[in-house]
Amino acid sequence: MAGEIPDLVATERTGTGKGAARQARRDGLVPGIVYGGEADPLPINIPFNVLLKRLKQGRFLSTLFNLKVEGQEDVRVICRGVQRHVVKDLPTHVDFMRLKRTSLINLFIPVEIIGEEEAPGMKKGGVVTHVRTEVELIVTAGDIPEKITLDVSTGNLGDVYHISDIALPAGAKSVIDRDFVIANITAPAGLGSSDDEDATEEAAEA
Repeated sequence: MAGEIPDLVATERTGTGKGAARQARRDGLVPGIVYGGEADPLPINIPFNVLLKRLKQGRFLSTLFNLKVEGQEDVRVICRGVQRHVVKDLPTHVDFMRLKRTSLINLFIPVEIIGEEEAPGMKKGGVVTHVRTEVELIVTAGDIPEKITLDVSTGNLGDVYHISDIALPAGAKSVIDRDFVIANITAPAGLGSSDDEDATEEAAEA
């Protein structure tokens, strides 16, 4: 199951139309709307500084939030659009969609690599190179994995690990169709050239 889903605290916006939205912005808030989920649209306000911080953290459009609005039940939402000021590029409006537990969404899931200490290649001085530290998966809103795990405990120098080497959670699949690289075990600097020299010397002796 997923780890802690971040909370996003908002207030219900009273009044509708451009006038209420302008007043919200003057009060340091960003107006928004929550829709979907077989419920009526809910106009909300989010503190400008909170929203801006979230946007700067990245992945805002692919992050699942637990929306908390006083007087309303908590609901899982995902952002479906952020309007910005044409000159200042600051958020002026945000749209969220409610999600059912069975809803399919795209999320970036961290990749954890285990077994490095046991890997034969590591004992020879190899280095595990993390090609992808996270992978975009299609998952259900009610069963989001906290992470996916790659085991390299049997890895040797030169081994390459792909997404197919990871057992994805039930119902999850990669957004990318091809079998892309997650990590590899590379030889330490100088080992390759030393091996080549040994091979050359052996050939000369023969």
